[in-house]
Amino acid sequence: MAGNLSLKLIQAAIAVLAVVPSCGAAEGSFFITYTHQLEEPGNLEFATKNVVGQPGGSRFLGTAAEFEYGVKGWWTSELYLDGQATAAQGALFTGYRWENRFRLLTHEHWMNPVLYLEFENINGADKSLLEVVNHDGNNDLIQPNADSRYEKKREIEAKLILGSYWKGWTIAENFIAEKNVKHEPYEFGYAVGISRPLASAARPERCNFCPENFQAGVEMYGGLGTHADFGLRETSHYVAPTLAWTISNGATFKVSPGFGVTAGSTGFLLRFGVSYEVAQFGRAASKFFGGRP
Repeated sequence: MAGNLSLKLIQAAIAVLAVVPSCGAAEGSFFITYTHQLEEPGNLEFATKNVVGQPGGSRFLGTAAEFEYGVKGWWTSELYLDGQATAAQGALFTGYRWENRFRLLTHEHWMNPVLYLEFENINGADKSLLEVVNHDGNNDLIQPNADSRYEKKREIEAKLILGSYWKGWTIAENFIAEKNVKHEPYEFGYAVGISRPLASAARPERCNFCPENFQAGVEMYGGLGTHADFGLRETSHYVAPTLAWTISNGATFKVSPGFGVTAGSTGFLLRFGVSYEVAQFGRAASKFFGGRP
C-alpha cells in the first residue's frame, strides 16, 4: 500500500513538471538543521536526503524521499518516505513522517521563531538519521535488520526553530523534543548551523558555476538525554561541513561529510542529496486533474 502511494505521488509530480517552470530552492546547505525559511505558498519541493555510514563493519545507505508543499505563507507541510539498505542484509521500507512548520511572526526580525510538529511512524531499522536525540548512537545502527524491523516507533516530535540573517550569514538553532505515543521518556536533542553563499551579488546572466550559486557552512547536532537524564553524558555529537550548489534549472545538490566527536558517535557519516522546486505546483496540479485553475 505504501509503495503504491509513493509511486502515484512520484508519477503525478513528474507529469506536472512538464508544464510548470521551476525556481531555486531556498533551504540552504544544511541536512539536519532547519532555518526559518518556509516554502513559498503553492510551491512544491521534492528531494532526497541520503546518508552512508559503516558502523560495526556493515555499510548502510539510509534515504528519505521528501515532498514539501507551501500551504500558506506561514505554514509548510512535508511528507517523508524512509528506507534503507545494509550490506548483506538487504533493503527495506522503514516508514513515513508527516511534518508541519508554522512561522510564529509574520515579518522578518533579528530572530525568527518557527514551531515544528511531526508524527513519525517508522520502525527500528530506520537509518535516515534526520535527527539525533536521547543517547542515539553507533550501537543503534549495528542491530540486524531482521530484528530491528519489528520495533515500532510511533512518535511525536516538536522543534523550536530559531533563524536569523546577519550580513549575508544564515544562522539557525533547533531544540528538539520527542516522545513515543505509548511509552518511553521524553527525549531531547539539538542542531545548530551557520552558512552563507560564496558571493552575495547575483549576475544578470544564467550561470551555473558562479560563486553566488554555492553556499557553504557547518552544522553541529547531537543528543541531550531525557527528562530524567538531561545533559551531555554518554550522548553522541557530530560536526559536519556543508556545501550546496544550485544550478540554473532550479535543482540543488548538497553534500556533507560528518564526523562523530564523542565515544558513542559513528565515526564518519557522508550525507548527500538533491532537490527540485516547482513553482505553483498546486495550481498546475489542479489543472492536470481537471479541477479549477
